[in-house]
Formats: sequence, structure tokens, C-alpha cells
Amino acid sequence: MYLTKEKKEEIFTKHGNGKNDTGSAEGQIALFTHRIAHLSEHLKSNRKDYNTERSLVRLVGKRRSLLDYLIKKDIMRYRAIVKELGLRK
Repeated sequence: MYLTKEKKEEIFTKHGNGKNDTGSAEGQIALFTHRIAHLSEHLKSNRKDYNTERSLVRLVGKRRSLLDYLIKKDIMRYRAIVKELGLRK
């Protein structure tokens, strides 16, 4: 499995408010970014895997929704997470 419990805790510790704070927008965005990167690599070698492609599109949409939420709530948190993860609009 590509996403172990330890890896999740590491992501939430680094980007969230702690390893148990799985509900913060920053932590979820970081987790989605990790999963998107993994699925993108998978699709490079399995280009006809349409179920994975659909999952990837859904994840990108969820991440975009969370980023839009952060823009409305706190623009500084949005800018920090975008810079930290290297995302672009």
C-alpha cells in the first residue's frame, strides 16, 4: 500500500496542526496532493486505466474545492499552503 499510517501522520504533522488533526483544510489538501501525485505516476505507465483517471479527476476537484474554501476563509493560509506544496492555479 502506498499510503501507510505513518505516512499519513507525517503529512498531517507537517501540514496540519498535529498528527491527529485530520480535519484541517491544509492537512487534507496535502493528503490529496500526495494521492494525486501517486495516481499521476500510475497513469503514466497505465494510460488506459480509466477508473484511476476518473479517481484522479475527482481528487483534483476535491482539492480545488478545499482551496476555494481557504481563499474565502483566510487568504494567508491559502497562500502558505500553495507555496508550501508548490501548487498553481
